[in-house]
Amino acid sequence: MNWSDWVLAHEPQLRLGAFLGLFGLVAVWEWMRPCRARLFSRLIRWSNHLLLVVLNSVLLRLLFPAAAVGMAAWVQQQGWGLFNQVSLSIWLTVSVSVVLLDLAIYWQHRVFHQVPILWRLHRVHHADPDFDLTTALRFHPIEILLSMLIKLAVIVLLGPPLVAVLLFEVILNGMAMFNHANASLPQWLEWPVRRLLVTPDMHRIHHSTLSAEMHSNFGFNLSIWDRLFSSYTARPLQPQQTMLIGLPEPRESKQVSWISGILLLPFRR
Repeated sequence: MNWSDWVLAHEPQLRLGAFLGLFGLVAVWEWMRPCRARLFSRLIRWSNHLLLVVLNSVLLRLLFPAAAVGMAAWVQQQGWGLFNQVSLSIWLTVSVSVVLLDLAIYWQHRVFHQVPILWRLHRVHHADPDFDLTTALRFHPIEILLSMLIKLAVIVLLGPPLVAVLLFEVILNGMAMFNHANASLPQWLEWPVRRLLVTPDMHRIHHSTLSAEMHSNFGFNLSIWDRLFSSYTARPLQPQQTMLIGLPEPRESKQVSWISGILLLPFRR
């Protein structure tokens, strides 16, 4: 069995192991250095957010059994996509593939903010009035399915190596939990790290109730895209510890923290 076959065969276990390990690390960081006081019960929010993750994962496996890594393997067999037409070293191809996939996610995020029907779905992510690593997992099932279709289309166009897609999936998932953490880097470290990566203080601005702040800082991994495409906000108007997070409405626990309210949110006026 070659490397690609081994990755394809063990992809679910690799992703689950990375998720659990990174979840545990970020959870400990939040517990040791919390940035903000909680508004709602962690037990209620975490249990409902994790239930949503299970629902989304089951739907993805039912509708897209091979998922993104399987698509990458199939595209490679067909010889489709940009990187199957050029001859580059594997490490350069993997690096460029990860960067271009990250750019695609940045623009997908912006489009979900700008198109009204997509924003109704994406509001589920923003409706959380608290902000911690489980906010990174909080997406409506329809948005998850649309995101997968977009990702598969990008993979067909790029033809990235299978290992690049797996690496990108792990990085995206881990960085999303990192930059949604209810924690902050020390100030001496915040700005050097932010020159390359999206930090919790940078992304928390994106979850502000203020429209100008909410529709900025779209990056999940590399911070360069927001600067390059003029969507960067360096600091919120209010302090990080007290700024209002979420949507102006709704803010009741049953509507924004329980899975029944989360699933119905896009369909409310």
